[in-house]
Amino acid sequence: MKKTILTLVAALLVGASMQATAAGGADLRLAPAPVHRLDAESLQRGARNFVNYCLNCHSAQYMRYERLQDIGLTEQQIKDNLMFGADKLGATMTVAMTPAEGVKWFGVAPPDLSVISRVRGVDWLYNYMLGFYADSKSATGWNNLVFPSVAMPHVLWELSGPNRLVEQEFDDHGKAAAAAIAIKGLARVAPAPGGKWIVQQVAADPDAPGTMQSVEYRTFAADLVNFLDFVGEPTKNKRISIGIVVLMYLVVLFALVYALKRLYWKDVPH
Repeated sequence: MKKTILTLVAALLVGASMQATAAGGADLRLAPAPVHRLDAESLQRGARNFVNYCLNCHSAQYMRYERLQDIGLTEQQIKDNLMFGADKLGATMTVAMTPAEGVKWFGVAPPDLSVISRVRGVDWLYNYMLGFYADSKSATGWNNLVFPSVAMPHVLWELSGPNRLVEQEFDDHGKAAAAAIAIKGLARVAPAPGGKWIVQQVAADPDAPGTMQSVEYRTFAADLVNFLDFVGEPTKNKRISIGIVVLMYLVVLFALVYALKRLYWKDVPH
């Protein structure tokens, strides 16, 4: 019985994958982002990563430095470690580069990242960080499995290493979709000439490793995405914390009310 259920689930997944491919020309499978909004240490590391690697080009103009106190940082820690382009704690996280300069240098202005997590979702952002690979045909020398022909270069390549694109060719789309599901990570099923299908994934180049191990880089990316999720809606953390307290209160209240009910009814004949 269990084997039959697993077979049906796999068939449904493959069928859904085929429908998605038929509709959009390619089927993108994303690995779940290992993020947790209440993990203060992860959020603090993500803030560090964002300021050091993203804030040179990308702004977060709706986020003020003082809000970083909500993730457990003190005013002095923010001023000493994160405020390189601003003097006041109430300043927003902006960059000196203008949109016109961005278009001149990259062909398109780097987007503001204040609400990018609400637009794209954390899974998309996490896999985007993992999806870069070296591509000699691209103008920047890089491409991305999640965002093909992206204008952004892989600014973190020294950390992750110049990953390469690995492809598997299949004659049948169902087999290609099943292979993508079996990968259990970022994979893309794309149509190829001659009615064939290709499963694409990004792999490390053993001849050019990055300064970080694969696990370390994934943690780095998860922390950064976790922080971007916080930036998109800072008050959500407080709502989650209040919700947990309310649920705990209701559980305790239910136990007390139930005990009171048993006390009232213990002498009543049934």
